Amino acid sequence: IPQFEDVKFEAASLLSELYCQENSVDTAKPLLRKAIQISQQTPYWHCRLLFQLAQLHTLEKDLVSACDLLGVGAEYARVVGSEYTRALFLLSKGMLLLMERKLQEVHPLLTLCGQIVENWQGNPIQKESLRVFFLVLQVTHYLDAGQVKSVKPCLKQLQQCIQTISTLHDDEILPSNPADLFHWLPKEHMCVLVYLVTVMHSMQAGYLEKAQKYTDKALMQLEKLKMLDCSPILSSFQVILLEHIIMCRLVTGHKATALQEISQVCQLCQQSPRLFSNHAAQLHTLLGLYCISVNCMDNAEAQFTTALRLTTHQELWAFIVTNLASVYIREGNRHQELYSLLERINPDHNFPVSSHCLRAAAFYIRGLFSFFQGRYNEAKRFLRETLKMSNAEDLNRLTACSLVLLGHIFYVLGNHRESNNMVVPAMQLASKIPDMSVQLWSSALLRDLNKACGNAMDAHEAAQMHQNFSQQLLQDHIEACSLPEHNLITWTDGPPPVQFQAQNGPTTSLASLL
Repeated sequence: IPQFEDVKFEAASLLSELYCQENSVDTAKPLLRKAIQISQQTPYWHCRLLFQLAQLHTLEKDLVSACDLLGVGAEYARVVGSEYTRALFLLSKGMLLLMERKLQEVHPLLTLCGQIVENWQGNPIQKESLRVFFLVLQVTHYLDAGQVKSVKPCLKQLQQCIQTISTLHDDEILPSNPADLFHWLPKEHMCVLVYLVTVMHSMQAGYLEKAQKYTDKALMQLEKLKMLDCSPILSSFQVILLEHIIMCRLVTGHKATALQEISQVCQLCQQSPRLFSNHAAQLHTLLGLYCISVNCMDNAEAQFTTALRLTTHQELWAFIVTNLASVYIREGNRHQELYSLLERINPDHNFPVSSHCLRAAAFYIRGLFSFFQGRYNEAKRFLRETLKMSNAEDLNRLTACSLVLLGHIFYVLGNHRESNNMVVPAMQLASKIPDMSVQLWSSALLRDLNKACGNAMDAHEAAQMHQNFSQQLLQDHIEACSLPEHNLITWTDGPPPVQFQAQNGPTTSLASLL
């Protein structure tokens, strides 16, 4: 029968998918291996089956086996003269190496990928989509390292690249080499992904209004796509977008909205066990941050402790430990636990991750602790380190927090002029972000400073500002705590609870509409 080979390999591919849906992964793997073994004369199917088996290993978190298979695929694609698919295999391998934090191996691989992508002459849409894949890996690599300023040229290139793709028309001309018959992602999915990494950048850099703007655009696009496409990657994009915008809302003083969005993430995770297992630690971390914002410190501790138990991701672990340390500092009576945590994220010695941003935050936490202990010179040293690092990479929020805390230290020491030199720029930066807590703190300090210096008019104006910020935060606090979703702060075990409903009020789920 002509094309019988195609039928045979498609059957193997579909059958292994079926096994996976029935959780019989161990039956699927040998089937795919056998099909890979006998498909070497059929380049399209050989490559496709290699991708499929690599994806299976990735879903099982066996990234070493997945990387090996992608390496085999890259070499095979080179032999059959498909530089395009070779680049796809290598970029996929680069993505997994980044997930594994094997940075020594990532750098030469990305350099090679860059050369292949630039030299490849073929379908313009395929070429640009390879460039998007390559640049997304570069941008996320920088953001993982907390290098918000250094990433800007790459991010700009990525944004230009996606604009180029949106002007190109899909040609129906099929590639002459059957091994080239692959697409990384549909154009619309790439568009959402570029919005997503832009949001990640804006949030880390402290441009929160920009983060909000791009989140709105991405979520609108996602809603449209999800009407026609049930691809699981769209739900992953949606969850990651929501995770970032929730953190922004907590900073800008919109706790009630953040809480409703946390509840939305819970609903998305209820629909997919895999999504929940990948995002459970992040979900508990967000609840911990929400608890801090509404001053429920016991609940914050419970949420962070749960998140630590669930994560194996080093950067997330360091982020959680830093926030848990801030909870212990505020509680004021947890010295033993606090010392043990601070030792694990010592920025001066064996810091556990390579993230510039997290190391700067660890210096800030040390400074905060020294401040509360009245060791002001030590606090100043730590905070100057934070400032040096945050200025180097445009980490606006850390800069604002460090300036206002330094201002507070100088105020306590009676050095009003130096205090003013810190608090005024802190206030300006906090207004630009906007960071509600730092604005509240700065306005209180400005009020006290001006009062101490006899500037009655300025003191009155600062007092008025402080009053306005207090009112806004208080109203938001009351609104958030009265929402039924506020009960989520007590959830520390198992899958996300079924949607909370308002007492005697309208239900907040879709059930009432069905």
